[in-house]
Amino acid sequence: MHIMSLSNEQKKRYRSIGHGLSPIVTIASNGISENVIAEIDRALNDHELIKIKLVLEDKASRKEAVAEISQQMNATVIQEIGKVVLLLRQAKQPNKKLSNLLR
Repeated sequence: MHIMSLSNEQKKRYRSIGHGLSPIVTIASNGISENVIAEIDRALNDHELIKIKLVLEDKASRKEAVAEISQQMNATVIQEIGKVVLLLRQAKQPNKKLSNLLR
């Protein structure tokens, strides 16, 4: 799994930005479909830093889903709290109007 190495200061900054974000994608018990993956990919391209809500009953299922998503999306998990995960994938050419990192 690709994990970008981030300093504690960077993680702290991303967490503080993420605190004000609402989950952009919700993953329910029916799992991770191609549509969900496409939506996460689009959201990461647009916003770079996104929250995803995992409505999965057990912790192991959530951990598995987070690992699968971060690997497929080549994204870094910044924070996991309960059923919400904060993901980061920096864009090569961020859109200043959409990026959560540049606002």
